[in-house]
Amino acid sequence: MSQNCALDADSFSTLLTLYMRRIRASAAGVASEIGLSREAVNNWRNGLSLPNPKSRDRLLACAVYLRLTEAETNRLFSAAGFEREFPLQGEPAAGSPFAAFIEQVFEQFARLTPFPICMLLSQAHWGQPPFRLELLARAKTLYGADAVLHIQPPYSVSTASSDYFAAIGRQCGFDGVTSDYEFEAALERRLLSGERLFCLVSRFEQGTAQLRETLAGILRSLSEMHSCNLHLLLCGGEGLADLKYRSGDLSLLNIAHVSHWPELALADLASLAARRWPERRFAAAMLEHLLESCGGHPALAEEGLQWLVEYPEADAAARQTLHTHLRSSARLWQAFQPLTQDPAARERLHARLLADDLGRARPYLADAELRRLFWSNLIAVRGQGDSARLYWRCEVVREAGLQVVQS
Repeated sequence: MSQNCALDADSFSTLLTLYMRRIRASAAGVASEIGLSREAVNNWRNGLSLPNPKSRDRLLACAVYLRLTEAETNRLFSAAGFEREFPLQGEPAAGSPFAAFIEQVFEQFARLTPFPICMLLSQAHWGQPPFRLELLARAKTLYGADAVLHIQPPYSVSTASSDYFAAIGRQCGFDGVTSDYEFEAALERRLLSGERLFCLVSRFEQGTAQLRETLAGILRSLSEMHSCNLHLLLCGGEGLADLKYRSGDLSLLNIAHVSHWPELALADLASLAARRWPERRFAAAMLEHLLESCGGHPALAEEGLQWLVEYPEADAAARQTLHTHLRSSARLWQAFQPLTQDPAARERLHARLLADDLGRARPYLADAELRRLFWSNLIAVRGQGDSARLYWRCEVVREAGLQVVQS
Protein backbone atom coordinates (compact mmCIF):
# COMPACT_ATOMS: atom_id res chain seq x y z
CA MET A 1 0.00 0.00 0.00
CA SER A 2 2.79 2.43 0.88
CA GLN A 3 4.48 1.86 -2.49
CA ASN A 4 1.27 2.70 -4.34
CA CYS A 5 0.89 5.87 -2.28
CA ALA A 6 4.44 6.89 -3.16
CA LEU A 7 3.78 6.28 -6.83
CA ASP A 8 0.54 8.23 -6.73
CA ALA A 9 2.27 11.19 -5.05
CA ASP A 10 4.60 11.46 -8.05
CA SER A 11 1.98 10.87 -10.74
CA PHE A 12 1.32 13.59 -13.28
CA SER A 13 -2.33 13.99 -12.28
CA THR A 14 -1.46 14.33 -8.58
CA LEU A 15 1.30 16.85 -9.19
CA LEU A 16 -0.82 18.92 -11.57
CA THR A 17 -3.68 18.97 -9.07
CA LEU A 18 -1.35 20.05 -6.26
CA TYR A 19 0.22 22.83 -8.29
CA MET A 20 -3.14 24.11 -9.55
CA ARG A 21 -4.65 24.03 -6.08
CA ARG A 22 -1.71 25.96 -4.68
CA ILE A 23 -2.56 29.05 -6.71
CA ARG A 24 -6.28 28.27 -6.91
CA ALA A 25 -6.08 27.84 -10.68
CA SER A 26 -9.15 26.47 -12.46
CA ALA A 27 -9.14 24.03 -15.35
CA ALA A 28 -10.71 26.74 -17.49
CA GLY A 29 -7.96 29.20 -16.56
CA VAL A 30 -5.18 26.74 -17.39
CA ALA A 31 -6.90 25.72 -20.62
CA SER A 32 -7.28 29.32 -21.75
CA GLU A 33 -3.62 30.05 -20.96
CA ILE A 34 -2.13 27.10 -22.84
CA GLY A 35 -4.59 26.83 -25.72
CA LEU A 36 -6.34 23.57 -24.89
CA SER A 37 -9.92 22.69 -23.99
CA ARG A 38 -11.07 22.57 -20.39
CA GLU A 39 -11.96 18.91 -20.96
CA ALA A 40 -8.35 18.13 -21.91
CA VAL A 41 -7.01 19.76 -18.75
CA ASN A 42 -9.57 17.91 -16.62
CA ASN A 43 -8.50 14.64 -18.25
CA TRP A 44 -4.93 15.42 -17.17
CA ARG A 45 -6.05 16.15 -13.61
CA ASN A 46 -8.18 13.02 -13.40
CA GLY A 47 -5.44 10.76 -14.72
CA LEU A 48 -7.36 9.87 -17.89
CA SER A 49 -4.64 11.08 -20.23
CA LEU A 50 -1.13 12.52 -20.37
CA PRO A 51 0.15 15.45 -22.44
CA ASN A 52 0.91 14.60 -26.04
CA PRO A 53 4.68 14.42 -26.70
CA LYS A 54 4.15 17.00 -29.45
CA SER A 55 2.64 19.51 -26.99
CA ARG A 56 5.74 20.07 -24.88
CA ASP A 57 5.46 23.84 -25.40
CA ARG A 58 1.95 23.78 -23.94
CA LEU A 59 3.12 21.90 -20.85
CA LEU A 60 5.86 24.48 -20.43
CA ALA A 61 3.27 27.26 -20.72
CA CYS A 62 1.27 25.45 -18.06
CA ALA A 63 4.33 25.35 -15.75
CA VAL A 64 4.92 29.06 -16.27
CA TYR A 65 1.27 29.87 -15.59
CA LEU A 66 1.37 27.81 -12.37
CA ARG A 67 4.55 29.64 -11.34
CA LEU A 68 6.54 26.45 -10.85
CA THR A 69 10.18 26.50 -9.85
CA GLU A 70 12.73 24.84 -12.13
CA ALA A 71 12.79 21.78 -9.88
CA GLU A 72 8.98 21.55 -9.87
CA THR A 73 8.90 21.96 -13.65
CA ASN A 74 11.39 19.12 -14.03
CA ARG A 75 9.29 16.96 -11.73
CA LEU A 76 6.09 17.66 -13.69
CA PHE A 77 7.81 16.98 -17.02
CA SER A 78 9.27 13.70 -15.76
CA ALA A 79 5.83 12.61 -14.52
CA ALA A 80 4.44 13.33 -17.99
CA GLY A 81 7.13 11.14 -19.56
CA PHE A 82 9.10 14.09 -21.00
CA GLU A 83 12.77 14.92 -20.70
CA ARG A 84 13.46 17.49 -18.00
CA GLU A 85 13.08 21.10 -19.10
CA PHE A 86 16.03 22.24 -17.00
CA PRO A 87 18.66 19.47 -17.27
CA LEU A 88 21.28 21.58 -15.48
CA GLN A 89 19.01 22.26 -12.52
CA GLY A 90 21.14 21.93 -9.42
CA GLU A 91 20.52 18.75 -7.48
CA PRO A 92 21.73 18.12 -3.95
CA ALA A 93 25.14 16.47 -3.87
CA ALA A 94 24.59 12.76 -3.38
CA GLY A 95 27.46 12.56 -0.89
CA SER A 96 26.27 15.41 1.29
CA PRO A 97 25.09 14.42 4.77
CA PHE A 98 21.30 14.29 5.06
CA ALA A 99 20.93 15.31 1.39
CA ALA A 100 17.87 13.10 0.89
CA PHE A 101 16.11 14.46 3.97
CA ILE A 102 16.84 18.08 3.02
CA GLU A 103 15.30 17.37 -0.37
CA GLN A 104 12.21 15.92 1.32
CA VAL A 105 11.83 19.07 3.41
CA PHE A 106 11.37 21.14 0.27
CA GLU A 107 9.31 18.59 -1.65
CA GLN A 108 6.67 18.49 1.08
CA PHE A 109 5.74 22.15 0.55
CA ALA A 110 3.92 21.16 -2.65
CA ARG A 111 1.70 18.87 -0.57
CA LEU A 112 1.09 21.23 2.36
CA THR A 113 -2.03 22.97 1.13
CA PRO A 114 -3.51 25.41 1.83
CA PHE A 115 -0.76 26.34 4.32
CA PRO A 116 2.80 25.45 3.25
CA ILE A 117 4.15 25.82 6.79
CA CYS A 118 6.55 23.27 8.24
CA MET A 119 8.04 23.04 11.73
CA LEU A 120 11.42 21.27 11.87
CA LEU A 121 12.30 20.11 15.39
CA SER A 122 15.72 18.85 16.47
CA GLN A 123 17.24 17.58 19.69
CA ALA A 124 20.29 19.01 21.45
CA HIS A 125 23.68 19.33 19.71
CA TRP A 126 22.25 19.42 16.18
CA GLY A 127 22.21 23.20 15.88
CA GLN A 128 19.23 25.45 15.19
CA PRO A 129 18.57 24.54 12.52
CA PRO A 130 20.84 21.60 11.70
CA PHE A 131 22.88 22.12 8.54
CA ARG A 132 21.57 25.66 8.17
CA LEU A 133 23.91 26.53 5.30
CA GLU A 134 22.89 23.43 3.37
CA LEU A 135 19.20 24.20 3.86
CA LEU A 136 19.65 27.77 2.68
CA ALA A 137 21.83 26.73 -0.27
CA ARG A 138 19.23 24.25 -1.45
CA ALA A 139 16.49 26.83 -1.02
CA LYS A 140 18.43 29.32 -3.15
CA THR A 141 18.75 26.72 -5.88
CA LEU A 142 15.03 25.99 -5.85
CA TYR A 143 13.60 29.48 -5.27
CA GLY A 144 16.37 31.81 -6.41
CA ALA A 145 18.90 33.55 -4.16
CA ASP A 146 16.86 36.75 -3.82
CA ALA A 147 13.72 34.83 -2.83
CA VAL A 148 15.24 33.18 0.26
CA LEU A 149 14.85 34.93 3.62
CA HIS A 150 16.36 33.91 6.94
CA ILE A 151 14.78 35.35 10.09
CA GLN A 152 16.28 34.91 13.55
CA PRO A 153 14.39 36.98 16.14
CA PRO A 154 16.53 38.94 18.64
CA TYR A 155 17.25 37.07 21.86
CA SER A 156 16.95 39.97 24.30
CA VAL A 157 13.66 40.17 26.21
CA SER A 158 14.18 43.92 26.66
CA THR A 159 14.13 44.64 22.93
CA ALA A 160 11.57 47.29 21.98
CA SER A 161 9.06 46.43 19.28
CA SER A 162 10.58 48.95 16.86
CA ASP A 163 14.08 47.50 17.33
CA TYR A 164 12.79 43.93 17.10
CA PHE A 165 11.14 44.44 13.72
CA ALA A 166 13.94 46.69 12.48
CA ALA A 167 16.37 43.82 13.11
CA ILE A 168 14.13 41.30 11.36
CA GLY A 169 13.62 43.74 8.50
CA ARG A 170 17.39 44.06 8.02
CA GLN A 171 17.70 40.27 7.96
CA CYS A 172 15.19 40.24 5.09
CA GLY A 173 16.87 43.10 3.23
CA PHE A 174 14.07 45.59 3.96
CA ASP A 175 15.30 49.15 4.43
CA GLY A 176 13.72 51.60 6.82
CA VAL A 177 11.56 49.17 8.82
CA THR A 178 10.76 50.63 12.25
CA SER A 179 7.51 48.87 13.21
CA ASP A 180 5.59 45.64 12.87
CA TYR A 181 3.29 47.30 10.33
CA GLU A 182 6.20 48.38 8.13
CA PHE A 183 7.70 44.89 8.26
CA GLU A 184 4.38 43.33 7.26
CA ALA A 185 3.92 45.86 4.46
CA ALA A 186 7.44 45.28 3.11
CA LEU A 187 7.00 41.52 3.07
CA GLU A 188 3.58 41.78 1.46
CA ARG A 189 4.91 44.04 -1.29
CA ARG A 190 7.25 41.28 -2.37
CA LEU A 191 4.44 38.74 -2.30
CA LEU A 192 2.10 41.01 -4.26
CA SER A 193 4.74 41.32 -6.97
CA GLY A 194 4.22 37.63 -7.69
CA GLU A 195 7.41 36.39 -6.07
CA ARG A 196 7.46 33.01 -4.39
CA LEU A 197 9.39 33.38 -1.15
CA PHE A 198 10.99 30.82 1.11
CA CYS A 199 11.42 31.98 4.69
CA LEU A 200 13.47 30.05 7.21
CA VAL A 201 12.75 31.16 10.78
CA SER A 202 15.29 29.86 13.28
CA ARG A 203 15.01 30.16 17.07
CA PHE A 204 11.45 31.44 16.75
CA GLU A 205 10.99 30.99 20.51
CA GLN A 206 13.44 33.80 21.33
CA GLY A 207 12.30 37.21 22.63
CA THR A 208 9.18 38.14 24.54
CA ALA A 209 5.84 36.39 24.16
CA GLN A 210 4.18 39.59 22.93
CA LEU A 211 6.67 40.19 20.11
CA ARG A 212 6.64 36.51 19.20
CA GLU A 213 2.85 36.58 18.95
CA THR A 214 2.99 39.66 16.72
CA LEU A 215 5.51 38.04 14.37
CA ALA A 216 3.48 34.83 14.29
CA GLY A 217 0.32 36.79 13.52
CA ILE A 218 1.98 38.58 10.61
CA LEU A 219 3.33 35.37 9.11
CA ARG A 220 0.01 33.57 9.60
CA SER A 221 -1.95 36.41 8.00
CA LEU A 222 0.34 36.64 4.98
CA SER A 223 0.35 32.86 4.65
CA GLU A 224 -3.45 32.88 4.44
CA MET A 225 -3.48 35.67 1.85
CA HIS A 226 -0.53 34.41 -0.22
CA SER A 227 -0.31 30.71 0.62
CA CYS A 228 0.93 29.75 -2.82
CA ASN A 229 3.80 32.23 -2.61
CA LEU A 230 5.00 32.07 1.01
CA HIS A 231 6.69 28.89 2.19
CA LEU A 232 7.64 28.93 5.88
CA LEU A 233 10.12 26.64 7.63
CA LEU A 234 10.17 27.17 11.41
CA CYS A 235 13.16 25.55 13.11
CA GLY A 236 13.77 24.94 16.78
CA GLY A 237 13.94 22.47 19.62
CA GLU A 238 12.32 22.08 23.01
CA GLY A 239 11.22 25.72 23.25
CA LEU A 240 9.45 25.63 19.89
CA ALA A 241 7.78 22.32 20.73
CA ASP A 242 6.55 23.77 24.03
CA LEU A 243 5.02 26.72 22.20
CA LYS A 244 3.11 24.39 19.88
CA TYR A 245 1.98 21.68 22.28
CA ARG A 246 1.79 23.41 25.68
CA SER A 247 0.78 26.95 24.81
CA GLY A 248 -1.55 26.41 21.88
CA ASP A 249 -2.01 30.17 21.57
CA LEU A 250 -0.19 30.65 18.26
CA SER A 251 -2.32 29.61 15.31
CA LEU A 252 0.76 29.75 13.07
CA LEU A 253 2.23 26.82 15.00
CA ASN A 254 -1.09 25.03 15.36
CA ILE A 255 -1.43 24.64 11.59
CA ALA A 256 2.25 23.84 10.95
CA HIS A 257 3.22 20.37 9.78
CA VAL A 258 5.78 18.86 12.17
CA SER A 259 8.95 17.10 11.03
CA HIS A 260 11.83 15.84 13.16
CA TRP A 261 15.48 15.88 12.16
CA PRO A 262 16.36 12.27 11.29
CA GLU A 263 18.74 9.94 13.08
CA LEU A 264 22.37 9.87 12.02
CA ALA A 265 22.95 7.02 9.55
CA LEU A 266 26.24 5.37 8.63
CA ALA A 267 26.33 7.09 5.23
CA ASP A 268 25.83 10.48 6.91
CA LEU A 269 28.61 9.76 9.40
CA ALA A 270 30.99 8.73 6.61
CA SER A 271 30.08 11.87 4.66
CA LEU A 272 30.69 14.07 7.70
CA ALA A 273 34.05 12.42 8.31
CA ALA A 274 35.11 12.86 4.68
CA ARG A 275 34.06 16.51 4.66
CA ARG A 276 35.80 17.34 7.93
CA TRP A 277 39.00 15.39 7.20
CA PRO A 278 39.17 14.98 3.41
CA GLU A 279 42.78 13.82 3.54
CA ARG A 280 42.07 10.87 5.84
CA ARG A 281 40.54 7.47 5.19
CA PHE A 282 38.47 6.08 8.04
CA ALA A 283 38.11 2.33 8.42
CA ALA A 284 34.52 1.39 7.60
CA ALA A 285 34.45 -1.06 10.50
CA MET A 286 35.46 1.65 12.97
CA LEU A 287 32.87 4.10 11.62
CA GLU A 288 30.22 1.43 12.03
CA HIS A 289 31.43 0.75 15.57
CA LEU A 290 31.44 4.47 16.35
CA LEU A 291 27.85 4.84 15.17
CA GLU A 292 26.76 1.90 17.30
CA SER A 293 28.66 3.23 20.32
CA CYS A 294 27.39 6.83 20.10
CA GLY A 295 23.86 5.82 19.11
CA GLY A 296 23.71 8.64 16.57
CA HIS A 297 24.33 11.35 19.18
CA PRO A 298 25.87 14.18 17.10
CA ALA A 299 28.25 15.50 19.76
CA LEU A 300 29.48 12.01 20.65
CA ALA A 301 29.93 11.23 16.95
CA GLU A 302 32.07 14.36 16.61
CA GLU A 303 34.16 13.39 19.65
CA GLY A 304 34.52 9.87 18.30
CA LEU A 305 35.72 11.07 14.91
CA GLN A 306 38.29 13.29 16.60
CA TRP A 307 39.46 10.26 18.56
CA LEU A 308 39.72 8.15 15.39
CA VAL A 309 41.92 10.79 13.78
CA GLU A 310 44.41 10.36 16.62
CA TYR A 311 43.97 6.60 17.09
CA PRO A 312 43.06 5.03 13.73
CA GLU A 313 43.59 1.41 14.83
CA ALA A 314 40.63 -0.88 14.20
CA ASP A 315 41.28 -3.75 16.61
CA ALA A 316 39.14 -4.91 19.53
CA ALA A 317 41.23 -3.01 22.07
CA ALA A 318 40.72 0.24 20.14
CA ARG A 319 36.97 -0.31 20.09
CA GLN A 320 36.83 -0.75 23.84
CA THR A 321 38.99 2.33 24.36
CA LEU A 322 36.69 4.36 22.12
CA HIS A 323 33.68 3.17 24.13
CA THR A 324 35.35 4.23 27.38
CA HIS A 325 36.33 7.58 25.88
CA LEU A 326 32.76 8.37 24.83
CA ARG A 327 31.34 7.29 28.19
CA SER A 328 33.51 9.92 29.88
CA SER A 329 32.24 12.75 27.66
CA ALA A 330 31.71 15.99 29.57
CA ARG A 331 28.60 16.62 27.48
CA LEU A 332 26.88 13.59 28.96
CA TRP A 333 27.75 14.57 32.50
CA GLN A 334 26.50 18.12 31.87
CA ALA A 335 23.20 16.73 30.58
CA PHE A 336 22.63 14.29 33.44
CA GLN A 337 23.87 16.37 36.37
CA PRO A 338 20.85 18.76 36.63
CA LEU A 339 18.54 15.74 36.84
CA THR A 340 20.21 14.46 40.02
CA GLN A 341 19.98 17.52 42.25
CA ASP A 342 16.76 16.42 43.94
CA PRO A 343 17.00 13.07 45.79
CA ALA A 344 13.60 11.91 44.52
CA ALA A 345 14.49 12.87 40.96
CA ARG A 346 17.80 11.03 41.32
CA GLU A 347 15.95 7.86 42.31
CA ARG A 348 13.54 8.15 39.39
CA LEU A 349 16.45 8.66 37.00
CA HIS A 350 18.24 5.65 38.47
CA ALA A 351 15.18 3.47 37.93
CA ARG A 352 14.90 4.63 34.33
CA LEU A 353 18.58 3.96 33.69
CA LEU A 354 17.99 0.35 34.71
CA ALA A 355 15.01 0.00 32.35
CA ASP A 356 15.32 -1.20 28.76
CA ASP A 357 12.08 0.41 27.55
CA LEU A 358 11.14 3.95 28.62
CA GLY A 359 7.59 3.89 27.33
CA ARG A 360 5.56 4.87 24.33
CA ALA A 361 6.75 7.72 22.13
CA ARG A 362 4.24 10.52 21.65
CA PRO A 363 4.27 13.82 19.72
CA TYR A 364 4.73 15.60 23.06
CA LEU A 365 5.86 13.90 26.27
CA ALA A 366 3.76 14.87 29.29
CA ASP A 367 6.39 13.73 31.82
CA ALA A 368 8.73 16.70 32.34
CA GLU A 369 11.76 14.58 33.26
CA LEU A 370 11.31 12.25 30.30
CA ARG A 371 10.83 15.28 28.07
CA ARG A 372 14.09 16.75 29.38
CA LEU A 373 15.93 13.52 28.60
CA PHE A 374 14.51 13.51 25.07
CA TRP A 375 15.42 17.08 24.18
CA SER A 376 18.86 16.61 25.75
CA ASN A 377 19.30 13.86 23.13
CA LEU A 378 19.84 11.17 25.75
CA ILE A 379 16.90 9.05 24.61
CA ALA A 380 15.64 8.30 21.12
CA VAL A 381 12.51 7.09 19.35
CA ARG A 382 12.68 3.65 17.79
CA GLY A 383 9.90 2.31 15.58
CA GLN A 384 7.08 3.98 13.70
CA GLY A 385 3.50 5.00 14.40
CA ASP A 386 1.71 3.28 17.26
CA SER A 387 4.69 0.96 17.77
CA ALA A 388 7.17 3.79 18.37
CA ARG A 389 8.90 3.48 21.75
CA LEU A 390 11.49 5.42 23.75
CA TYR A 391 14.89 3.91 24.52
CA TRP A 392 18.22 5.11 25.83
CA ARG A 393 20.16 6.35 22.85
CA CYS A 394 22.98 3.87 23.46
CA GLU A 395 24.79 1.94 26.19
CA VAL A 396 27.39 4.71 26.41
CA VAL A 397 24.68 7.17 27.45
CA ARG A 398 23.12 4.75 29.93
CA GLU A 399 26.49 3.91 31.52
CA ALA A 400 27.40 7.59 31.80
CA GLY A 401 24.07 8.27 33.48
CA LEU A 402 24.67 5.51 36.01
CA GLN A 403 28.09 6.95 36.78
CA VAL A 404 26.54 10.36 37.44
CA VAL A 405 23.79 8.92 39.65
CA GLN A 406 26.26 6.87 41.66
CA SER A 407 28.85 9.63 42.04
